[in-house]
Amino acid sequence: MIIQASLFLIEALTGFLTFALLLRFYMQACRVSFNNQIGTFVVELTNWLVRPLRKVLPGLFGLDLASLLPAYVLQVLFACAVFVLSGGIAMETWSPQGLIPLLLWRGVVATLRLSLYLLIGALLAQAVLSWVNPYSPFSQPVSQLTRPVLQPIQRVVPPIGAIDLSPLIAIVLAQLLLIFL
Repeated sequence: MIIQASLFLIEALTGFLTFALLLRFYMQACRVSFNNQIGTFVVELTNWLVRPLRKVLPGLFGLDLASLLPAYVLQVLFACAVFVLSGGIAMETWSPQGLIPLLLWRGVVATLRLSLYLLIGALLAQAVLSWVNPYSPFSQPVSQLTRPVLQPIQRVVPPIGAIDLSPLIAIVLAQLLLIFL
C-alpha cells in the first residue's frame, strides 16, 4: 500500500511537471503567444528548469529542446521509479544492457502518450469554448495550439452544414495512436 501511494505521488508530480513542460514546448512550436493566463502560468511554473538549460542546450530547427528534454527525462525517471518500487520484476533476469534501453524507450512512449493527451485536452477545450464562449481569453491560445493538427484534416473534410468535424476526427486519430502506444 505504501508503494502504491508512493508511485501515485511520484506519477502525479512528474506527470504535472511533464505536462507543463510539454505545453510550453508545443506553445513555442506552434507560435502561441505566452501573453495570456495559460502562457504566464506555464512559463512561471517551468522557468526554474528551462532557463538554466537554455544556456547549455540550444534549440534545434526552431524547437525548444530545453523544454522537451526535461519532460522526457522526467518520464525516464518515473519509469525507473516504477521499476525499482515494483521490486525490479525478477531483477536477476534483467541485464543492464537490456534494462537501460527499455527504460529509455518507455520514456519516449510516455512522453508521446502525454503529448497525445495534451492534444486531446486542447481539442476538447476548443470545442467546449466554441460552444460556450468563443471570445474567451483562452480561445485564442487553444485555437493556435490545435491549428497545426486541424488544418490538414479540414482540407480533406470540409464542414458539413456549418459544423466542423475536424476536432472529432483528430480526437479519434489521437485515441487510435494511444492504442498503438
